[in-house]
Amino acid sequence: MQTAKEIARQLIERLPDTATFDDIVYEFYVRQKIQSGLTAVSEGRTISHEEARKRLLGNAD
Repeated sequence: MQTAKEIARQLIERLPDTATFDDIVYEFYVRQKIQSGLTAVSEGRTISHEEARKRLLGNAD
């Protein structure tokens, strides 16, 4: 399993030389959010599409 430092290093290496600090922070943010989502899925912390619709839209069809 890769460490956070290894993942960060790879992420930075993939960015263009013109990347700004904001670009780097954004990439870290997106990577962290994706990882959080994957962890939630593996732990079974998900809801169905229909349940999400109900929560967002109420009982409107």
